[in-house]
Amino acid sequence: MPPPADIVKVAIEWPGAFPKLMEIDQKKPLSSIIKEVCEGWSLGNHENFALQHADVTNFYITEKNRNEIKNGAILRLTSSPAQTAQQLHERIQSSSMDAKLEALKDLANSSRDITFAQEFINLDGISLLTQMVESGTERYQKLQKIMKPCFGDMLSFTLTAFVELMDHGIVSWDTFSLAFIKKIASYVNKSAMDVAVLQRSLAILESMVLNSHDLYQKVAQEITIGQLIPHLQGVDQDIQTYTIAVINALFLKAPEEKRQFDLEDNVNILDCPLTEMANILAQKELRTIILSNVIRSNRSINSEMAHQLYVLQVLTFNLLEDRMRTKMDPQDQAQRDIIFELRRIAFDVECEPNNSGSIEKRKSMYTRDYKKLGFINHVNPAVDFTQIPPGMLALDNMLYFAKHQQDAYIRIVLENSSREDKHECPFGRSSIELTKMLCEILKVGELPSETCPDFHPMFFTHDRSFEEFFCICIQLLNKTWKEMRATSEDFNKVMQVVKDQIMRALNTKPNSLDQFKSKLQNLSYTEILKIRQSERMNQEDFQSRPILELREKILPEIMELIKQQRLNRLCEGTCFRKISSRRRQDKFWYCRLSPNHKVLHYGDLEENPQGEVPHDSLQEKLPVADIKAVMTGKDCPHTKEKGALKQNKEVLELAFSVLYESDEYLNFIAPDKHEYCVWTDGLNALLGKEMASDLTKSDLDTLLSMEMKLRLLDLENIQIPEVPPPIPKEPSNYDFVYNCK
Repeated sequence: MPPPADIVKVAIEWPGAFPKLMEIDQKKPLSSIIKEVCEGWSLGNHENFALQHADVTNFYITEKNRNEIKNGAILRLTSSPAQTAQQLHERIQSSSMDAKLEALKDLANSSRDITFAQEFINLDGISLLTQMVESGTERYQKLQKIMKPCFGDMLSFTLTAFVELMDHGIVSWDTFSLAFIKKIASYVNKSAMDVAVLQRSLAILESMVLNSHDLYQKVAQEITIGQLIPHLQGVDQDIQTYTIAVINALFLKAPEEKRQFDLEDNVNILDCPLTEMANILAQKELRTIILSNVIRSNRSINSEMAHQLYVLQVLTFNLLEDRMRTKMDPQDQAQRDIIFELRRIAFDVECEPNNSGSIEKRKSMYTRDYKKLGFINHVNPAVDFTQIPPGMLALDNMLYFAKHQQDAYIRIVLENSSREDKHECPFGRSSIELTKMLCEILKVGELPSETCPDFHPMFFTHDRSFEEFFCICIQLLNKTWKEMRATSEDFNKVMQVVKDQIMRALNTKPNSLDQFKSKLQNLSYTEILKIRQSERMNQEDFQSRPILELREKILPEIMELIKQQRLNRLCEGTCFRKISSRRRQDKFWYCRLSPNHKVLHYGDLEENPQGEVPHDSLQEKLPVADIKAVMTGKDCPHTKEKGALKQNKEVLELAFSVLYESDEYLNFIAPDKHEYCVWTDGLNALLGKEMASDLTKSDLDTLLSMEMKLRLLDLENIQIPEVPPPIPKEPSNYDFVYNCK
């Protein structure tokens, strides 16, 4: 008979004693359970104790989260959050440097738990930490010279604890003094600063800006772009990410008037305060530094950096929103002069003096030329730009194209003006609709998503990337128009094809505008038709209900096949490299799963082996039954060690750990991404958890598609019905006669 749903079987640890197996009744008050546990170990004052998870989180168990306790969980009896907070509050004020350092380290770890954080904040702990940052660090200035590593660690743990406590949202950011802001900014402005301290300082500045308008003003006055640029030129991608995040936050919160700019302004951005955000983003230096040191560096871009680059891309394009939403004033002579300039460049004519010819003759000549330029309103083209979006942005793009790619502009205008009226591709109308489409594709005027990592490297390769993007796309539109042999009635159809071409080329993430242009060359109208036909056939074939049912039936078989492959690979084993902060030569260790899938065998090797290593040569064993969890990336303990984090930043995404027994770990750094996916999948399969790696998704798609096509081979050229055929009616009687002769 299964146990009642309210009963949870757990093990509870207490230092110096054997763990107890216990059944917890979730209906009983938590205080009663703690009292019962304390009495079992003859401990008094049960109100000074609490239960917490005995894993990497060490989170306290409360009445709110007690339902998260699972059968088989391991808990720990420990001091109550209030008592722990009180002890740490006293310990971080110790006069002993070693004791203070250890206390701050414990505080940084404990502050991730909101239950502890609430108790520590109630003791005015945030104020104590800010005072330590403002004045306490000065007290140790002399010690810093002789104890620099200790000082850096102390400051790092202090700022880490501060960040963790503030992340819970209990305390308002508006409560901090200018002295604290100046101190944090000084850590960012220093040329040589501990990496951990710099990282936390940048994170604090970003949070200040995003969460408080008053703090935005103060932070913007303390930081200049010249002080941030060296952090972008470094090799630490986390520091680069936090630096771009600070720039994004300041720009996002900048007042509207501070965002607008004159592209012809000649300013030195190194001394430019970050309140002049538009000038900064428009300048070549910052873009070039990000392109060369971040996007085109030898390191792969992680998801957080990709998100920050996406945000920067969106905010840069949002500078165009004002022009996109500005209607043209048909009476504004300066704006009308832009249209005159388009006419002059296209037809190589100078503005005629007022007395040259009759007014009617000049009007007729202007009307003829404006018709050749492809405007809808031939008499007064300014009316075409009263539609928002794209407003004046379309006219800006047309003028940029005419000035910077004059030959292509003249060719397009003259080529279309020489065609029959119904076959001409109207340059004016096309430019307006294309600008509107590009604004929709790039989401100009929309706030950036909180998680999207979809940035395009090519937009960081040019100071006027949107205008250059338009120049490429307007020539594509003219080319596609000719390939489709379109008429004026086909205008919307052509625009749909062009949008499809642009989106498909963008999805390949070209690294430069030239690569983007090359991608478009391969996406002719004929090629688009072939792709669409192929997609339509596949969609029709694989979206009918019988096919979907077959897919669901096959899916478990394929997943089992992938699982067996992963486990077989674990049985073969892999050689892992040992990485230490002070290694002089490579050291190796080998790990493999036993054939019965019950034990992991591992041990050190003198050199990289050729082929499999036998089980009997591997001295250490880890029963699979003892494995509690598999952790990856930054959750792994060996990536949290300060020295290891600096040394192995480039392989952080290849790190995983196996948690077993009482907080013991077996730490791995996979040789490559493929082995990382194989081992994390295999270990999760052993624990009965989902295999969620990118490799599993890829293998599943490949094998499932192959199996589906194999099973459907006999149905070639046979139309699959959407619904199953009806069941025939029952016969009137069952007196069947069969003639077997």
